[in-house]
Amino acid sequence: MRQVNVWIIVGIWAFLSLDGILLALWQGYTGRSFASTATTISLLLFFMLLFAARGVADKFSNASGPGSGLAICVFVFLLYLIYLIGTGTFALGRVGIIAAFIFAPLAFAMSGEKSAPGSSQDFLTLAAVWAFVKFGPSHYLWPYPGSRLAYTFTVLVAVNVAIATFLLARKTQGVGYTIGWGKDWAFYILTSFLLFGCVAIPLGISMHFITLAPEWSHWSSFLGLSLGILIFTAWPEELLFRGLLQNLLARSSKNEFAGWWTSSVLFGLAHITNNGHFPNWRYVILATIAGLFYGWTWRKTNSLFASALLHAAVDVTWHFLFRTP
Repeated sequence: MRQVNVWIIVGIWAFLSLDGILLALWQGYTGRSFASTATTISLLLFFMLLFAARGVADKFSNASGPGSGLAICVFVFLLYLIYLIGTGTFALGRVGIIAAFIFAPLAFAMSGEKSAPGSSQDFLTLAAVWAFVKFGPSHYLWPYPGSRLAYTFTVLVAVNVAIATFLLARKTQGVGYTIGWGKDWAFYILTSFLLFGCVAIPLGISMHFITLAPEWSHWSSFLGLSLGILIFTAWPEELLFRGLLQNLLARSSKNEFAGWWTSSVLFGLAHITNNGHFPNWRYVILATIAGLFYGWTWRKTNSLFASALLHAAVDVTWHFLFRTP
């Protein structure tokens, strides 16, 4: 695999940040609140992307030693304080909640520092991070602008916490936290995409979960929406369910097959509350099947980037071509 270097990552980050800032300015956002929000989200995105560059995680961990994970967590916490102060929304309750979210997973995972990958602390830490993103008070924590960026901010913080905890502090191997391209990747991604479509589309229609309803008038937003899904949905979910959960399950059970299938079922169950219905078993079934294809692609490529591209392609296709009744 040819993994991108730091300068390409900086270029990608600069492009995404500049586009986001220009879009916000075009929508009329200005002033101190906007500046602090833009700074916070841009730097959180920077560290999320930075550690996917060639050799950065190893170099940072070797240079900073055991405190490397803590250093990232402290930086994320300071960014949150900048956001609160800059937007005039400072409250001790918010500070306490975010501090617990940032530092507790790191401390808990490090309590099993000498244990092998796949310890109980690892899985409980993953569960806590997922639960906070899924059910945490994100709208309370990120009130500006009108809580519209609450999900985005929460995901960015969660990814940075996972980087600090598992990539740096625990030095978990085989995560595949990379951006690059490798031999036969196009084959793996395209094959998985087509085979999943052949299974999921007839099954979804027969279960009355999806109907064909192309959104031709919305295709002008294709590029922006695709990037948003890739960065803020596909990449974080692939990190959690493939790079960490499937990886650690396979290591703890010493069985790649068990790790693959178990993580796929858990990925499906994680969608049981989606689309405003509970229990949404139809979504669980389709998400489980999707997880099997994502997990296969991740294992064949050893990269989150490949499985995230597949994941994003599925979500974008669903968004533009199908409707959930």
